[in-house]
Amino acid sequence: MADPKGFLKTTQRELPPRRPVPVRIMDYKEVYEAADPAMVRRQAGRCMDCGIPFCHKGCPLGNLIPEWNDLMWRGEGRAAIERLHATNNFPEFTGRLCPAPCESSCVLGINQPAVTIKQVEVSIIDEAFAHGWVEPEPPQRLTGKTVAVVGSGPAGLAAAQQLTRAGHTVAVYERDDRIGGLLRYGIPDFKMEKRHLEARLRQMRDEGTRFRAGVEIGVDISWSDLRSRYDAVVVTTGATVPRDLPIPGRDLAGVHFAMEYLVESNRAVAGDQVDHQISAQGKHVVVLGGGDTGADCIGTAHRQGALSVTNLAIGVQPPEARPSHQPWPMTPTLFEMSSAHEEGGERTYLASTVEFLGDGAGEVRALRVAETEFVDGRRVPKSGTEREIPADLVLIALGFTGPERTALEDQLGAQFTARGSVARDDDYATTADGVFVAGDAGRGQSLIVWAIAEGRAAAAAVDRHLMGATALPSPVRPADVAIGLQPA
Repeated sequence: MADPKGFLKTTQRELPPRRPVPVRIMDYKEVYEAADPAMVRRQAGRCMDCGIPFCHKGCPLGNLIPEWNDLMWRGEGRAAIERLHATNNFPEFTGRLCPAPCESSCVLGINQPAVTIKQVEVSIIDEAFAHGWVEPEPPQRLTGKTVAVVGSGPAGLAAAQQLTRAGHTVAVYERDDRIGGLLRYGIPDFKMEKRHLEARLRQMRDEGTRFRAGVEIGVDISWSDLRSRYDAVVVTTGATVPRDLPIPGRDLAGVHFAMEYLVESNRAVAGDQVDHQISAQGKHVVVLGGGDTGADCIGTAHRQGALSVTNLAIGVQPPEARPSHQPWPMTPTLFEMSSAHEEGGERTYLASTVEFLGDGAGEVRALRVAETEFVDGRRVPKSGTEREIPADLVLIALGFTGPERTALEDQLGAQFTARGSVARDDDYATTADGVFVAGDAGRGQSLIVWAIAEGRAAAAAVDRHLMGATALPSPVRPADVAIGLQPA
């Protein structure tokens, strides 16, 4: 146990301060300032090593949260990162990007603010990198088996690292020019600077994982050809098909999917020349969708110098406190103020977009919106409440419907579920022999922590398929949806 009087004498939840808004919107560096080690130790001490630590269930990875909280409180950072790495390949990613369902499940959250689990986690890994404690773990022997991992997001990287350490020869294929998937081009630097990704990729290369960027499977190499070259294939391409909004005016210039916008921005921040870049500079920007991707667009628009930013969500504004129908230890749906929202702009709920309005030259000039009402369980625009919102740039951030399926169907004969995900069994195996799927491609749009957990579990299934047995951990199965604790 950490401090036996921890949460009795440290009742307040503390986090590192965010950089002042006028300063941080001038660059793309991370929003949070460096954490005070004394504060981290104090907050770790609030964890009381509960008899039944529900935080374990809240985390799909099964992170050993009370153990590394105790070690951080004792000042044993090297031992803490060993316990953290025992269940999580990339705590530098989850510590910055995960919405922390573990904190919603924290027992202390019953009557006090939950332990700052996420902040302690990222402090552990940052200290470990700073002290050189994150070292390559190459396999002691090679199995002679080869595995192709298609997609280099968190699920693909987790699967690749686990399989490499098991002794297989692993190649990761990525159609973009750099490795990282959404970690590279979907997440703005103000949420996670790319130096963290580069540091982990160096470790993986030193362990023996091979990376093949700029190769699109299904185009440059067919799926069937790839399968013939390798003993197993793991599909981790993500759920990349965006949900559209097919209303009048959708074809106007200036209406874009969020990922088109974010990818170009991330490329520009990385120093690339982006011709005809989609930019919010000097424009009235409207972001459709109230999720994380929408918030990323908002923060990016502020940094590009938007004249105004309006965020529209079709649903009801969530409550600020845990609602009665989502009691502890469920993960509640709450109104959140992200760093991007803190930087400015207007948020409107129960707003239905009816039409994109043009200026006569094919450019969007405004949106016609109406209040949302519920009719027979459907959300529809309320007649008589229409109004116009000025818009020079509209970003559609309404989520994703699933992976790109044509090549997988035509070249591998892979089957898909009614929800549009790649069909699989409880061993992550698809209907194509020797082909497995993990992460959003098989699960649907979900959290980064689920992607890593599925990547680790799929790696164990592949290892078992190739070798007849495995010593790799398998934290979750495709059918595992802890009722009330995890997203479906």
